[in-house]
Amino acid sequence: MHRPRSLYWRIALGFMLCLAAMLVVQAVLFVWVASRSGPTVLGQAPERFAQAVALDIAAELEREEGIDLPRYVREQHGGDAYQLFVVLTNGQVISNGGDPIPEPLVAEARARLQARAEEGGRSGEGDRPGRDEQGPLGSSARGRTRDRGAPGFRPARAVPIVVHGAVAGVVILPPRPPFGFLLRRYAPMLALVGAGSLVAGALVAAIAIFGPARRRLRAVEDAARRLGAGDLTARAPDRGGDEVAAVAAAFNAMANDLAARAQALAASDRARRQLLADVSHELTTPVTAMRGYLETLAMPELGLDEQTRARYLGVIGDEMQRLESMIGDLLELARLEGGGGQLVAEDVRVDGLFARVTARHERDCREASVTLRVSIEPGAEIVRGDRDRLEQALQNLTANAIRYAPPSSTIVLNARNEGDEVAISVADEGPGIAPEHLPHVFERFYKAEPSRSTPGHGLASGSGLGLSIVKAIVERHGSRITVSSRPGATVFAFSLSRPLVPVPTGLPA
Repeated sequence: MHRPRSLYWRIALGFMLCLAAMLVVQAVLFVWVASRSGPTVLGQAPERFAQAVALDIAAELEREEGIDLPRYVREQHGGDAYQLFVVLTNGQVISNGGDPIPEPLVAEARARLQARAEEGGRSGEGDRPGRDEQGPLGSSARGRTRDRGAPGFRPARAVPIVVHGAVAGVVILPPRPPFGFLLRRYAPMLALVGAGSLVAGALVAAIAIFGPARRRLRAVEDAARRLGAGDLTARAPDRGGDEVAAVAAAFNAMANDLAARAQALAASDRARRQLLADVSHELTTPVTAMRGYLETLAMPELGLDEQTRARYLGVIGDEMQRLESMIGDLLELARLEGGGGQLVAEDVRVDGLFARVTARHERDCREASVTLRVSIEPGAEIVRGDRDRLEQALQNLTANAIRYAPPSSTIVLNARNEGDEVAISVADEGPGIAPEHLPHVFERFYKAEPSRSTPGHGLASGSGLGLSIVKAIVERHGSRITVSSRPGATVFAFSLSRPLVPVPTGLPA
């Protein structure tokens, strides 16, 4: 059976099933109560019931002449499902209940007895015991009592009571049991059964319908309290597809988002602290060197010669230039990562970029005994991006490669086709980067192990921000920079989109 996904439909279906069960139980109990309430039940033929009562009373009168007939009728037939009256020939009227006897029925019964007596006198024959004449109490009585009956009076069933061959009375059954009689007879038991069924149904509904929803809502409430207390792992059970599950799923999504934000804030705080520590350390190094040389120059007792003084001033100038470069790189990185500085997207020729990078590092390559080679595949001549920022990224990558490239090695600037994009890479033949350092090479001021550097080209010559700036520039272009490294081959690569409209080759750079 398909389970309803909506909690409201589930509650409605549960109530319908509970009501149906209550009705079935109440019907069964009513039948049981009716069967236990007396020797007869509703549905038995009234004629047979009246005949049985007439025979029972006649037998009792024959057995005991001085019997207290009203008491006997109430004791034996007080619990019957039908209301009945007994009218005796001596004028006594007996009822099996406490309702007043309708006067038309009494008049009809007496007329019936009188007609029986007259017929018995003429024929000399008595009535047969228990013979029932349905409808009016007799044809002769009908004419005598119709005018005396009340308007709309319906004839009753009557059965004579024959004792020793003579009519001693008549048993009268009204056309239908009065409502008041049935109400007094069954109301207490039905009220008890109904109240019990209502209580039982309410308990079943509370346990079977609202119990599961209440437990699930309590689970959501408990998870919310735990999350509010700072437990970011608190989650609510979101099984099912109803409204409670939807609320739990929304709560879990919110909790996941809060946990992710909390982790991001914690990571950002750690990065901020680390950045402050790194910046303080990196800025302190040149400042300390400058202070030392300045203090030395300020000592007149040393008597420094002009050559030494000039050398000290040159060191101070280099450290100032390094400090200025580092501060500029920090500001540049902050602008790039903060979204500052608008990129100018245009069609850029790759050979022009590579030519400017080669010219910029020609002297450095000659001093390091490194060869710088350019390779551009057909179809990868033009890319879409900011000319100046792309040149800055390639300058940093090439400077980083020269710093670690061993003498007599080759650095390759390559552009090749990669699907709908152009992949640009810078490869060197240095000692490589250990796998544990690869995920961190783009972090600010991150220093790899000494084996990455080569004599004469150590990391100390860099600010530690070049690769971070490259990563920010590439990401501003909607791409991602990757690095792969092994001894003798380290490759930094990123992809750029092609021009929106194909540009003819042969244009000036």
